[in-house]
Amino acid sequence: MTILSIQSHVAYGHVGNSAAVFPLQRLGFEVWPLHTVQFSNHAGYDGLSGEVFPARHVRDVIEGMAALGALSSCDAVLSGYLGEAAVGGAVLDALARVRAGNPAALYACDPVMGDGGKGLYVPDDIPGFLRERALPAADIVTPNVFELEILTDTKIATFEDALSAGRAVLGLGPSVVLVTSLRHAETAPNKIEILAVTAKGTWRVTTAFLEFETPPNGAGDLTAALFLGHYLRTRDVKAALEGAAAGVFAVIAATHEAGTRELQLIAAQDEIVAPKRRFTAERVG
Repeated sequence: MTILSIQSHVAYGHVGNSAAVFPLQRLGFEVWPLHTVQFSNHAGYDGLSGEVFPARHVRDVIEGMAALGALSSCDAVLSGYLGEAAVGGAVLDALARVRAGNPAALYACDPVMGDGGKGLYVPDDIPGFLRERALPAADIVTPNVFELEILTDTKIATFEDALSAGRAVLGLGPSVVLVTSLRHAETAPNKIEILAVTAKGTWRVTTAFLEFETPPNGAGDLTAALFLGHYLRTRDVKAALEGAAAGVFAVIAATHEAGTRELQLIAAQDEIVAPKRRFTAERVG
């Protein structure tokens, strides 16, 4: 099975495509990475260098792939950091061309906009583009809590707030809303949750919350990729949630053990495929 992954890329560290491509390959997927930016490192450091690619870059790469007749063999499109709304338009055009050849192709949209500690770190036109254009085209959307608040214009303090906001996003078009890095008023201090909301039911996985002096970046990108991979294989939300949670926890645990801020994808690669620790999703709605 083949996934077209359109998102950011860094030379050093693991965010965007650098967090998504290798884990999906280890799970056995053919992955076509298309970069929306290429930076030296992620923005969590004091400085970075590199280039934000224009929408033309995305369109040119897709045009070349279309000329090869490759797009009809694509099973899913995964998008992440866009850089600007025009790039998002190019992503949706790419999705349309993929679905012209394979109408069953899935679209997983990771609505990368920011987080609770840093706020919004994308241009002001990105939230509106995601809400009005990307989400109606998506099958799966994977916001963190901050992004879920932006998409729904609500404040999330409790589990019921998160559940209500997830259901509101379902109303925008997706079939699955995966809320990542969920901590709320009822969450135990040493725990963290991932919530999968669908029209047919809601499931939650709870894992240990590991404290870092500087939390690693890219965990959301990794979660989106692993959930899409497991869902493509099983078409089962509960199983995909459990598989993604186990793989992400293995990487986070290896990162914690190494005492670093960069995801330890290489060290944990075997556990991405066959995690030593599994988690059972509970039905909560």
